[in-house]
Amino acid sequence: MSKILIVDDEKAILSTLEEILEFEKYTVKTASGGNEGLEMLQNESFNLCLCDIRMGDIDGLTVLKRAQEEGIDTTFIMLSAHGNIETAVEATKLGAFDFLEKPPDLNRILITIKNALENGHLRRETKQLKKISGVDKGIIGDGKAMDEMKEVIKKVGPTEARALITGPNGSGKELVARAIHKASPRSKAPFIEVNCAAIPSELIESELFGHEKGSFTSAIKQRIGKFELANDGTLFLDEIGDMSASAQAKVLRALQENKITRVGGEKDIEVKPRIVAATNKDLKKEIEAGNFREDLYHRLSVVVIKVPSLKDRSDDIPVLVDHFLEEIAGSYGENKKEIDGAAIKHLQSLPWTGNVRELRNVVERLVIMSGEKITAADAKKYAD
Repeated sequence: MSKILIVDDEKAILSTLEEILEFEKYTVKTASGGNEGLEMLQNESFNLCLCDIRMGDIDGLTVLKRAQEEGIDTTFIMLSAHGNIETAVEATKLGAFDFLEKPPDLNRILITIKNALENGHLRRETKQLKKISGVDKGIIGDGKAMDEMKEVIKKVGPTEARALITGPNGSGKELVARAIHKASPRSKAPFIEVNCAAIPSELIESELFGHEKGSFTSAIKQRIGKFELANDGTLFLDEIGDMSASAQAKVLRALQENKITRVGGEKDIEVKPRIVAATNKDLKKEIEAGNFREDLYHRLSVVVIKVPSLKDRSDDIPVLVDHFLEEIAGSYGENKKEIDGAAIKHLQSLPWTGNVRELRNVVERLVIMSGEKITAADAKKYAD
């Protein structure tokens, strides 16, 4: 169960959010100011922190910055009744997942929390997989497909070219997107991620382009969209193949004209984020089926980067397993377990439909369930 900390000096906001989130089965704690919130973050582990920006003692951006400096692994969503683009951009630069205006719309905040928790989980996996797929750390694997992928990342990263990343779930598409951003001239600006599959079709346009006050029933205040937040940085459109037809049309216009219009608005807003998209679908087949716009596909796919599945790079499994064994031993505070060659060969023979993510889970299972040394019998029993 996810554990959430709410930091706000308004008692009404604290009690309302606490009641809502407890009803949604989250474990919730509250802090009535920035100093109290920071102390709780230092002494307890939280998956998520909802943090007000303007408070009487220390402001929310200071709490966020201190948490980042101290290596506190908690995802932040910032709240403010005085929102503006500059504050939102500053919050995302400091590492906040999102920025919501008060009073927050119930549906919006629940969706944002869901996405933030998922993002936090993926971020932790990203740390685990950095040595595998992080270009800055060196990609483990010398097969043809991996070498080709690394070469493309090195070439496309320093440019402004749009990239489309394809590959199965669990193969590391988000890590490739972050590597492209890090290698670009925009690396110090925000990397903004939108999971197109996780946001309901009726909210995706508001999420991407923002909305004006009163544009729909729950639009209590103006909202800044992800295109604006990522204006100087990179906008990562994950699972782009699941985007609705109407949103596809508006994204196409934004890419063609470098302009957006907020939902319910009339004014054109100039935007020019770098777009990196990813999908586990075959977009050419989606085009044939009438589910994806061909003109948008060609706008996104200036450079196509194919992330190989683990099945296609089985020669890398020994070094990946060794890395995971060392990492898991460190996290458990135990000695690294050995694994015999027959067990490795069995792991190399498996299909790995969940890719590197699945392999890591299996290795942890083997560490827990096996004896002093992981044998082929263990691999057959716990990995199949």
